[in-house]
Amino acid sequence: MFIRLTLRILATAAILALAAPHPSWAQASQQSTGIQPGDAFGEDTILTPKSIVFVKGSGTWDNAFETITGAFKKLKAYTDKEGLKTDGLPMTIFTATDDTGFQYQAAIPIAETPKTPPRGEISIGQSPEGHALKFVHHGSYDQLDDTYEAITNYLDDKRLEAKDMFIEQYVTDPVSANKDKLTVNVLVMIK
Repeated sequence: MFIRLTLRILATAAILALAAPHPSWAQASQQSTGIQPGDAFGEDTILTPKSIVFVKGSGTWDNAFETITGAFKKLKAYTDKEGLKTDGLPMTIFTATDDTGFQYQAAIPIAETPKTPPRGEISIGQSPEGHALKFVHHGSYDQLDDTYEAITNYLDDKRLEAKDMFIEQYVTDPVSANKDKLTVNVLVMIK
């Protein structure tokens, strides 16, 4: 959890400490249990905006997975009730982090805007757009720490600077999948 927290704090500050020595990103990724041969690791990608329904909230690092899955349960209930067709992977957009927790938007891309606008804590918006690097993680949510450590090393080695946000896209549904066997795309927005 500490390594993921470190990356999130760095992403929020949009500053990477380039002076500190780190093992190469290749060594860290090979040692990581969450990265498999053939996975995208630092793959350039351009994110295009999509219509999303989302729940905005905050949470603590100790309960991050439970907080995020709780938000997705609310979104799934809403999309099912409204008969909305999804148009992409569910995602968590991390908008701010600190030592104790984070602010986020749990979002599901939708094919078209609902006829009846949502009320309460569910909103409609657009997903982030711009240049990002894609990293793939396999394993539990807690094991993402290893992947985030490898990402931090990769960014340091390449002397790249992250923007104030990053995204976790869930290839496996975080609500229904085995929580120890997730596949997550981590998208780091680059300046």
